[in-house]
Amino acid sequence: MIVTTTPTVEGRKIVEYRGIVFGEVVSGVDFVKDFAAGLTNFFGGRSGSYEGELIDARESALNEMMQRAASLGANAIVGVDVDYEVLGQANNMLMVTVSGTAVVVQ
Repeated sequence: MIVTTTPTVEGRKIVEYRGIVFGEVVSGVDFVKDFAAGLTNFFGGRSGSYEGELIDARESALNEMMQRAASLGANAIVGVDVDYEVLGQANNMLMVTVSGTAVVVQ
């Protein structure tokens, strides 16, 4: 499956549009990760625990979108957009949504 943020796939011709596809993941950040991130915030540096959670959520959302495109008979997704939001009363939930257009390319 070719996945790209561009509206076309260079060197390939789009022969069919199969529709818009989405992938969504809502992930909770647990107390331990929150505590470790708080220490990083206090002492400085990058938060490996939050970065890992973000990477996992993004990859899961992309995989879900690719599965949905494949079920429509597509072999590529163009115009992919990735969005991140925090949710919940304590902002302890991470939502990652991805969307794109499922297409068939030659």
